[in-house]
Amino acid sequence: MITSGAWAGKRYAVLGLARSGAATVRALVVSGAEVVAWDANEGKREALVDAVQEQSDKLDAVTLSFADPMSIDLTGFAGVVVSPGVPLNRHPIAQHAGEVPIIGDIELFAQARPDLPAHRVVGITGTNGKSTTTALIAHICETAGLPTRLGGNIGLPILGQDPLPEGGVYVLELSSYQIDLTHSLDCDVAVLLNITPDHLDRYDGFAGYAASKARLFAMQSQGHAAIVGIGDEASANVAKQVARAGRAEDLTKIAPGVCMDQSRWPALQGPHNAQNALAAIAACEALGIDNAAIDRGLESFPGLPHRMERVATVNGVLYVNDSKATNPTSTAPALAAFDRIHWIVGGQAKTDDLDACRAGFGHVAHAYVIGEATPLFARLLEDDMPVSQSGTLEQAVRDAAANARAGETVLLSPACASFDQFRDYEDRGARFRSAVEALP
Repeated sequence: MITSGAWAGKRYAVLGLARSGAATVRALVVSGAEVVAWDANEGKREALVDAVQEQSDKLDAVTLSFADPMSIDLTGFAGVVVSPGVPLNRHPIAQHAGEVPIIGDIELFAQARPDLPAHRVVGITGTNGKSTTTALIAHICETAGLPTRLGGNIGLPILGQDPLPEGGVYVLELSSYQIDLTHSLDCDVAVLLNITPDHLDRYDGFAGYAASKARLFAMQSQGHAAIVGIGDEASANVAKQVARAGRAEDLTKIAPGVCMDQSRWPALQGPHNAQNALAAIAACEALGIDNAAIDRGLESFPGLPHRMERVATVNGVLYVNDSKATNPTSTAPALAAFDRIHWIVGGQAKTDDLDACRAGFGHVAHAYVIGEATPLFARLLEDDMPVSQSGTLEQAVRDAAANARAGETVLLSPACASFDQFRDYEDRGARFRSAVEALP
């Protein structure tokens, strides 16, 4: 795990003991901090005690105790560590903490950096494409032989991972919520992919959300690389802010619509992945990785599970799992990535229209609607394409397999939440894979 002398002898409150919260408590206690932790789930509290006991001989009632931070006086605490899921604009902890900083595990990582072997940090944010770009940058770094850790909003909690040796690169996916809880992370390379309306219940309108993303660059030192996609007005404004702050030489702008030969990158199809790849290339160039290693990384990148994931080719038909596309905006790029698509769509609808997908309708040979959204989506799509009301995912796979011809693609990109028929989008993707494997 990552530890730091910066935390020794200080007091912290930790609210929420899921993966990142539990890793935070362990790192703080082993570093010599006193921690008051809380989770309403008693099982998580008990599991934490067992985990800390395995890693530290410092455990006692002083170094780790349990109490809801809302029920204690926080005067003198060095910080209140909360999950990014805690809505600071509504949760009473923001007022109760008073002058005590409310932080997340990424801020603690930033504080620990002086104690770590010499390294660099790449931080990636944006409304869409963060996970793919983060994983791609990490993959290229590994391909180039650099010691690499993946963390933040993807992979394992960063504080729970072992420190990298000298010369390592920490690649962090950062949501706006995580940036809100971070005050001193000076990324050697910071990447902003795009900003479109999202999570507006947590901010004072769209401007507040965009300002949260912009803080990633405000925390940077001059001379550190700033890579910004300028395909939307809000992101273009962030690029202007960076330049006006005297950092024009640090800035690399990623323009939309750049044509690239993606034929050698099987896991990076579609115009959205062209932009993700351009951002990753720029980030890796800023790290000094040579072009040959970058090319090898792009070609060998396996993609992310449930995001444009190539599951199998059966009778010449490609089956693609894009279960992570849980709204129409995230489905739209998948429809642009293939020419003749048998589209499995539906579930628990988040909107009453599919307008964000309309540009890709011309690529759809046939749609197969499933879940709660079946009648709504059938009505929305029937004037633009043939539609089958399959109802279940398994039936949709069978229906699509019966109609698809060699060279075409069966695409699960639901544009919906999964909770009407599945545990989560991962369960939905796994069931899709199983249905494809069951085909004759």
